[in-house]
Amino acid sequence: MPDAFSGSSDFVVVGAGLAGAATAWQLASRGHQVTLLERSAPAAHDGSSHGSARIFRYAYPDPFYTRAVLETRALWDGLAAASGTSLITPFGAVDYGPERNPRLLASVLAEEGIEHELLSAAEARTRWPQIAFDTEVLWHPGAGVIDAEGAVNAMVGLAVGHGARLLTGWELQGVERTDSGYRLRSVTGETLDAGNVVVSAGGWLPGLLGQLSLPAGFLAGLPEITVRQEQAFHFKYRDDDGGAGVGAAASGAAGWPTFIHKAADIQAYGLPGGRDAGFAGQKVAEYNGGKLIPSAFDQTGAVDPANRRRVVDYVRRYLPGLDPEPYAETTCLFTNTPNEDFLIDRVENLTVLSPCSGHGAKFAPLIGQWAADLATGTGSVPGRFRPASSIPATTWNGYQ
Repeated sequence: MPDAFSGSSDFVVVGAGLAGAATAWQLASRGHQVTLLERSAPAAHDGSSHGSARIFRYAYPDPFYTRAVLETRALWDGLAAASGTSLITPFGAVDYGPERNPRLLASVLAEEGIEHELLSAAEARTRWPQIAFDTEVLWHPGAGVIDAEGAVNAMVGLAVGHGARLLTGWELQGVERTDSGYRLRSVTGETLDAGNVVVSAGGWLPGLLGQLSLPAGFLAGLPEITVRQEQAFHFKYRDDDGGAGVGAAASGAAGWPTFIHKAADIQAYGLPGGRDAGFAGQKVAEYNGGKLIPSAFDQTGAVDPANRRRVVDYVRRYLPGLDPEPYAETTCLFTNTPNEDFLIDRVENLTVLSPCSGHGAKFAPLIGQWAADLATGTGSVPGRFRPASSIPATTWNGYQ
């Protein structure tokens, strides 16, 4: 029986999440022949790029990432203009907690000239009585919320507008080397030939790495990639003070900033939930609080009751402006590297791309630019994102 689909492309990008869509957009806009493969649909709900609520922020303890946010903001603005879509809603951000070190974050923002304030806990409670701050607080108003699904659709639309081909329902089984490049095969037997391949498979990547025909030495040089099935919960804004004295400040998303809080016993984050849960409340989650799974192939979509209890207890203690019973909940995937750096590495004509670690969404357009530069050989990627390439190829023979 002949393959259901066969063809060829100069560049094939596997995965139409934020990173893959951004890479396809960048490649297609430069005039390359591009095919974008997606196992289900762009911004799929069982991946890491679905929904309308991801935090956009500048505050990092590492100045490298803060400078990268400044660079990517210009790309976000260009994407919004090109697509005619509003993709980042301003809400500002607060960072606090004994393990968050707001003073260090403030020093990084000051060095980069980013507007911010360092407030005492009492000052912050006066401004946001719906939050029970336990340390001094960094506030930077330039932060906001990214519409992740809207961004994916905008980038895919622009890529297709530049001539890219989008194939949905195309689940990759493996990649084989050929005399002219690569042959990709789907789980249903479809094939596609490519001169260059970019694999941006998110939580599916650990389960695919052994099927990509990567040199053993390069594969051994990659960092350990782990996947967590995270949980996120939506809590309604109180429409009165609920006895907590929070008043109108807690009513509606307009009164709420995004936040990252590193307490002694939990690291939590929250943001206005947007259309994901009817614009009625704040999305709150424990960072890396979900269970480890081998890869996205093993996700269940079931919320962990123990994690729900931890987050509900957190809301009761620290967020008096919210009804502490979640009215909606979901799971999503975090794909992590040990040091939370991204992975954008290349060997021969195959690029492995995994933004990783729960903070890649805000960098999507820049990650796509980096990946396209690397895949075409027209630019460089920060060395910290190329761990396997830091190992001299001459030492790979021991892995063959």
